[in-house]
Amino acid sequence: MKTKSPFLNHINDYMLLKQYSPRTVSTYLKWISAFIHFHGKRHPSSMGDNEVEQYLEHLALNANVSRRTQATALNSISFLYKHIIKNELSLNLNFARSKRQPKLPIVMTQDEVKLLMSRLDKRYYLIAGLMYGSGLRSMEAVQLRVQDIDFDCKCLRVWNGKGQKHRVVTLATELIPLLRNQIAQVDEYLRLDIQNEQYAGVWMPHALAKNTLQRINRLLGSSCFPLIN
Repeated sequence: MKTKSPFLNHINDYMLLKQYSPRTVSTYLKWISAFIHFHGKRHPSSMGDNEVEQYLEHLALNANVSRRTQATALNSISFLYKHIIKNELSLNLNFARSKRQPKLPIVMTQDEVKLLMSRLDKRYYLIAGLMYGSGLRSMEAVQLRVQDIDFDCKCLRVWNGKGQKHRVVTLATELIPLLRNQIAQVDEYLRLDIQNEQYAGVWMPHALAKNTLQRINRLLGSSCFPLIN
């Protein structure tokens, strides 16, 4: 997420280099930028614990944010001082904690889910099914690759999920025919692409591209949803 600020762009590049998710990068930059603007655009290196405490109290007393939001702001600013400024904040920051309780999530019934799924555009039905049936996050669903699907074991492999963690999740039997059909479409797209002299191949992280794509069929490295990525 590039900005007009060289300092924020430096943080952006550092986090991407450390393989933080785009969403985490965006969130941290948002709170770091807000912290800087709150203090009149002073450089963080000229500030410390006192300024951080003032900002966090402002969030609790004036902005009336939830405890979770205040904690996210603190995590973002702590990251800034630990990894960018190289001067960690005190472990005993003294500031007013937000008293606003988070709202309980509204959970749909199975019938409501079925009704919602029945109204979805067919282009997004499979993605929504993976999110609901396998518990995938939206980015995990659209970035799913053919090689991460195990039809025999009825499971999916998720790489570099939240917190850079890998996990295996179940694959609903009802989605298998839809996934097979989707892969067949991807195979057809790939066949047409290969005929194009300007086709550069399937993008993958450098290490995977070097160690994997040299040995496997290009289809396995393809995204299941290339038209969305």
